[in-house]
Amino acid sequence: MYLLKVRYGVDVGRIRSVQSAAGRSYSLTDQHSTDYTCGVLLVATGLWVPQKVEFVGSDLVEGYESISTNPEDYRDQAVLILGKGNSAFETAQSILGKASRVHMLSSSPVRLAWQTHYVGDLRAVNNELLDTYQLKSLDGLAETRLEKIAVAQQKERGRRRQKHQLYLTLRKYLLNRTERNSSEVTREELAGHHIDNFPTRKPYDRVIRCLGFRFNFSIFDGSARPPNSENAKGRLPGVTAWYEGKKTPGLFVLGTASHSRDYRSSAGGFIHGFRYTARAVHRVLEHRYHANPWPSTKLLTTQLLSWILKRVGEASGPYQMFEVLGDVILLRGSHAEYVEEFLLQALPQFSSLSGHEVTSHGLMVVVMQYGKKKIDYLGRDRAETDWTRAWRSNFLHPVLYFYEALPTEEEMKLRPPGWPLPRPKAIHHMVEDFLTEWDGPLSHIQPLRRFLEHCLQTDLRAFYADSCFLSALTHRKQPLFCQQGYLDGGGVPLSRRLQEQDYKAGLTPAKQDDAGTPGANSAFPHYLTPAGASVSSGLKLDL
Repeated sequence: MYLLKVRYGVDVGRIRSVQSAAGRSYSLTDQHSTDYTCGVLLVATGLWVPQKVEFVGSDLVEGYESISTNPEDYRDQAVLILGKGNSAFETAQSILGKASRVHMLSSSPVRLAWQTHYVGDLRAVNNELLDTYQLKSLDGLAETRLEKIAVAQQKERGRRRQKHQLYLTLRKYLLNRTERNSSEVTREELAGHHIDNFPTRKPYDRVIRCLGFRFNFSIFDGSARPPNSENAKGRLPGVTAWYEGKKTPGLFVLGTASHSRDYRSSAGGFIHGFRYTARAVHRVLEHRYHANPWPSTKLLTTQLLSWILKRVGEASGPYQMFEVLGDVILLRGSHAEYVEEFLLQALPQFSSLSGHEVTSHGLMVVVMQYGKKKIDYLGRDRAETDWTRAWRSNFLHPVLYFYEALPTEEEMKLRPPGWPLPRPKAIHHMVEDFLTEWDGPLSHIQPLRRFLEHCLQTDLRAFYADSCFLSALTHRKQPLFCQQGYLDGGGVPLSRRLQEQDYKAGLTPAKQDDAGTPGANSAFPHYLTPAGASVSSGLKLDL
């Protein structure tokens, strides 16, 4: 039971760092000038400060955060939306049936989420305007740098027009302007005067800014302020691979604000992604401040195949946070430790962050990743089905990296473009699966077993009890499966063929219908049954 002390109605307006003999701490001041002090600060304030771009006439633009959500308020109006992200298309979608026309303007073309595999790009649920643009020419999309535009009202005969319509022009057409932000232009300063078919030459009733949001840096003073991220136009705080603020030790950023680590590459900016990275930070703190190692599962080496199959078929963390979170397998000879959902970019610091050591046997990392080749994602050749060409898989699929030692920070920096990890000693792609189950005996299980055998230099085939018995009589060294199962007293469920032979020979009084059922083998813990351990133990794939 956790006894959390939560105080509501607190508005923190200032955060500063305090250095003392006891170490670094953080002091927070609220609206009542009450101070709170802590050694570890978790910042999960999200993104709520509107992202703005300064241009001539930007004061005439309405913000996404304050516009009316009633479509009737836009009836028969011409609307220009600045931005082409989900918030912009969400706004356009809601007013399409009421507005006379909707145009969208940004510095870059539309990026579709199903093409980029980034959920922050345009989702299909919001893209109705693409149909009205491409099929009916009612609405439209245009591109230019927003810093180069000007939004203004047109002067006519020395007076402003009575109807407050807004014109979009380019800053280069503004003549001898002394007031940079003046919102009035003459006819000669309109883009349509210079280019008679200028796309946005007609006036608009409204211009709406939908450029997203940024992190609120204003509450931090210089001693506690995390740096701006190098990506995302500096909208996010810069954090380490374990989400600790750069240059602000003890300050961790969680939730949407931590998205700089996987911006435009995974789902860390959204709830279905950052719930897993937040849990990873919890595990980092558990080890750092309470000496509790990262949770792990100890497995016999013969159980490794089944456990990997279970994880790639069920694990949600690596699936949602692909190429960011991965499972680390610490090889220990006859057994292995399975560490789930570790932060891949922090792999060089694995031992210090997790509390687990890497031995001379090496380690494996299981990662979910997309193919790196640009293809037609709806074309005929969009998917790969041949397991011998699994490395050409385009959709999300498991990839195993084998290292003899932990990669160094330098190797992480020099990894191939687009790769989540440095080049390994050996790599294995499991061919993409339409059902995302990766349980095909020939396409998935056997190639994976062969890869594990190559890395571990041991036979991982599963054997019936009679095969182990025969091997014990004819060979000096037994397969590892027999050593850790049958010869260790664990036993293996009898095959139906052996049951019938025993019955015919009079060794058993009657057929045992429940023999061979999953879970009967004590050598395999109950949690391996769903992974197909008892099933794979019956596969005799001498290929």
